Amino acid sequence: MIDQASGLRKMQDLQQIKVIAVSGGKGGVGKTNVSLNTSIALAQLGKQVLVLDADLGLANVDVMLGLRVQRNLSHVLSGECELDDIIIEGPAGIKIIPATSGTQSMVDLTPNEHAGLIRAFSDMQTKFDILIVDTAAGISDMVLSFCRASQDVMLVVCDEPTSITDCYALMKLLSRDHEVFKFKVVANMVRSANEGQQLFEKLSKVSDRFLDVGLELVGVVPFDENIRKSGRKQKAIIEAFPNSPASIGFRNLAKNIMKWPIPHQPSGHLEFFIEQLLEH
Repeated sequence: MIDQASGLRKMQDLQQIKVIAVSGGKGGVGKTNVSLNTSIALAQLGKQVLVLDADLGLANVDVMLGLRVQRNLSHVLSGECELDDIIIEGPAGIKIIPATSGTQSMVDLTPNEHAGLIRAFSDMQTKFDILIVDTAAGISDMVLSFCRASQDVMLVVCDEPTSITDCYALMKLLSRDHEVFKFKVVANMVRSANEGQQLFEKLSKVSDRFLDVGLELVGVVPFDENIRKSGRKQKAIIEAFPNSPASIGFRNLAKNIMKWPIPHQPSGHLEFFIEQLLEH
């Protein structure tokens, strides 16, 4: 434990970064699209962005972008390579840590394997300003762990009862069991800014009634047929159709994120993110 703590202190030379977990509970709400397109928009604004595909058993970030992956997190955990060795470059220069797909063992990590993943992060040399953690769907221990460790939890919700219910369930678990009380909300696939505001108010109404949490609407992304078209091309919409409504929504979200402060205390360091995962 002493050696690991020493490694954590050296990590990134205490580089201050922003760590954002993108989650939402329910699958199919466009969470990965939000993660990728927002990351590209941030890179276009001059930030060095690292995307962690944290859906460890059903990874799809590389597939969505048509990227070839030689090695992934499973090779890091097996000791075949270091974390820096598997990082691939995506659009606008974003860096991506690919997970694996269809491997049950990556879903059910043992405590030692979980610690190994954390150690891999502690030894990473790649420099970046913002870490976007694209979590899996659902409310597994791994999802909760990544959300708990991040500085900001950004919840993607769409105007469906199941999406609102699952988002509420995730907030309930994080606030009750993990002391996460502030959430940033992205209204995705809505027909207008007004509908996005109404969706946010629906979620706020139920959370205000039953939970002691604070919500902030940080982005509204309209429904856009071009997302399907870009998906068939295996491209991010913000690159394939940069002037489409959804692309404008993602760029506005990125501009909003640029204004979020980075804490000038341990929680402003990647070290804090790793230590939080380790503690959990």
